Amino acid sequence: MESNSAVYGVSLAGAGFDLIKFIKQPQTIIRFLSWVFAIVVFASITAEGYVNSSSEDQVKCVFNRNDGACHYGVGIGVIAFLACIAFLLADVFLPSMSNAQERKYVVMADLGFSGAWTFLWFVCFCLMADQWSKTQDTRGIPTDAVHAVIAFSFFSIGSWGALSYFALVRFRRGVADVTQNYADPPADPTSPYPTTYMPPTYPSFQNTGQDIFQQPPFVPNPDPSGQSSYQPPVY
Repeated sequence: MESNSAVYGVSLAGAGFDLIKFIKQPQTIIRFLSWVFAIVVFASITAEGYVNSSSEDQVKCVFNRNDGACHYGVGIGVIAFLACIAFLLADVFLPSMSNAQERKYVVMADLGFSGAWTFLWFVCFCLMADQWSKTQDTRGIPTDAVHAVIAFSFFSIGSWGALSYFALVRFRRGVADVTQNYADPPADPTSPYPTTYMPPTYPSFQNTGQDIFQQPPFVPNPDPSGQSSYQPPVY
């Protein structure tokens, strides 16, 4: 469990960015590998995934002449390539986000995209392997490129699955950190003052219907007739 100075797996805003620590993080390494795997897949299909026979001028996909399989592999690879760059930048700027809600959205986007691309890479691997097994004429087809597409599609399943796991761990840790940071602190039994504020109470005055009057002390009683009972001494 991270300390209270971290939310969603990274330090709070204001902490310095440590490049070496960022590069050594398992999530950064796996994301970089996923980026490389995506390049291999779509570059291999783009460069050597289309061939034409001697009897026709139009090029066809090497995977059982199914252009849809090649288009799918290129599309998945290009989007994964761009997503890796975007989420790497998000990981860099995540510590500078002071709003925990914004961090939550970034982590949720990472979790959702990684989970979806784990499934799509699985579909890509199954599609490529199935179409290659159905290919009849392999003359003139660069088999090394075909094997690279199938192999790195399989590797991408594992790498994006690992990214999904790390994103899930970060999301759960972030929820726990936010709950812990905003919870009331426990009471300190050694403190002489109460930990919670108690508003002062005031006595309520009720009118009982009888006015009680008390004459203040040491108040002279004036003579209403203007005469005083004081008698001067006689010498």
